[in-house]
Amino acid sequence: MTNLSVLPAISSQKPDELTGWLAQSGEPAYRADQILRWVHKGSISGWSQMRNIPDSLKKKLSSHFSFSSVKLVHKQGGIDTTIKFLWKLSDGQYVESVLIPASPSLYGETSDRHTLCISTQVGCAYGCKFCASGLEGFKRNLNPGEVIDQVLGVEALFKKRISSDRRLITNLVIMGMGEPLANYDNLLDALNVLNSNWSANIGARKITISTSGLVPQIIKLSDQPKQYRLAISLHGATDEVRNKIMPINRKYSLSKLSDAVEIYQSRKNGSITLEYILIEGINDGIDQVPHLAILSERLRAKVNIIPYNSVEGLGYKRPSITIQERFVRALIDKGVRATLRREKGHDIDAACGQLRLKAEKKLDSGEN
Repeated sequence: MTNLSVLPAISSQKPDELTGWLAQSGEPAYRADQILRWVHKGSISGWSQMRNIPDSLKKKLSSHFSFSSVKLVHKQGGIDTTIKFLWKLSDGQYVESVLIPASPSLYGETSDRHTLCISTQVGCAYGCKFCASGLEGFKRNLNPGEVIDQVLGVEALFKKRISSDRRLITNLVIMGMGEPLANYDNLLDALNVLNSNWSANIGARKITISTSGLVPQIIKLSDQPKQYRLAISLHGATDEVRNKIMPINRKYSLSKLSDAVEIYQSRKNGSITLEYILIEGINDGIDQVPHLAILSERLRAKVNIIPYNSVEGLGYKRPSITIQERFVRALIDKGVRATLRREKGHDIDAACGQLRLKAEKKLDSGEN
C-alpha cells in the first residue's frame, strides 16, 4: 500500500457506495465484490495486482480513488516484542501505529493474538502534560480511509512475509495519536468497515476505543448498536492528580466521567478498562490506590497499569520496578483486577507520538 493521493481511499468505500459508482461508470455491479476483496483481503500494493479486473476499469479506479491513503516510511521493533510503524499521509503529515503480539516476553501469555494500536488524529488538542502526541498541537482529524489503511497496511506487510491466508490482526485498540472520540464520526465510519465481514472482520468486542474523558461522546457511543469495548485513559484516581496532568478533567471531572461510563456499562454490559500510566512522583503514591479501587469497583472495571515511557523534552519518569509492583500489589490486595504491562516499548520510542516528532525534526533539519 504505497501510492499517496488526495483522492478518496478505495478502502473507505462501502459495497453500496462502490456499486453506485460502478453503475455511474458503466460497469457491472458484481465488480464491487471483486474490488473490495482485493482491497481488504488481497494484501496487494496497487491496482495492477488485481488480476481479474480489466485494465480499463483499473484505469477508472485509479483516476477516482487512491489505492492507499498511507505510506510506510519507517518500521522498528521485533515481531517477538512490539513493532512501531510510521505512516506518511497525502499532505505530508505523519501518524503512528503499534503492533503488539501476545507473547511471554510481553504479557506472560502464549497465543496467536496480535493487537494493533492505531491513530485517529495528527497531533492532539487535549494537552495531557506527559504525552508526546500533543507537543506540537492539533493538526487535523484522520479521515476514515486513513484509519482503515493503517490496518490494511500492516496486514499487507506481513502477508508478504508469512504467505498465509490467515489474518494477522485479531484485536484493535484505538489508543494511538489523538483523542479518538474527538474524531467520532470518522472513527465510527472506519470501524464499521473494519468490523464488516467483507473487510478485516474484526469483532466489535475485539475493538477497544480509548478516551481521556469526553463525556458527551461516551454517552453518544453508548447509543450506537455495536458492542465496542471502552477504555478510559485515567492516569489519576483523584481530581487533584488528574487536574495537574490532564486538562480535560477540569471540564469533565471524575464524577461526571464515572457517571458517563456507568451509562455506557449499563447499555453495553461489556468490560471496561481503566488505563493508568504510572509516573514517578505524580500518581504512583499508595494514596491513589484506595480511590482507584473504589472507581474500579463502581465501574466493574479492570485496571491496566502502564509504566511511563519517557518523552524527550518532558521531565516525567517511570517509577522503579519496586514501586510499580508495590502499586499493583496494593490494588490486587483490595480486590482489583489489576495487571502490570510488562512491555519493551520504551526500547523503540513507544511513547505515542515520539517517532513522528523525530521524523519531523529530521525533515526540518534537511536529513534524509
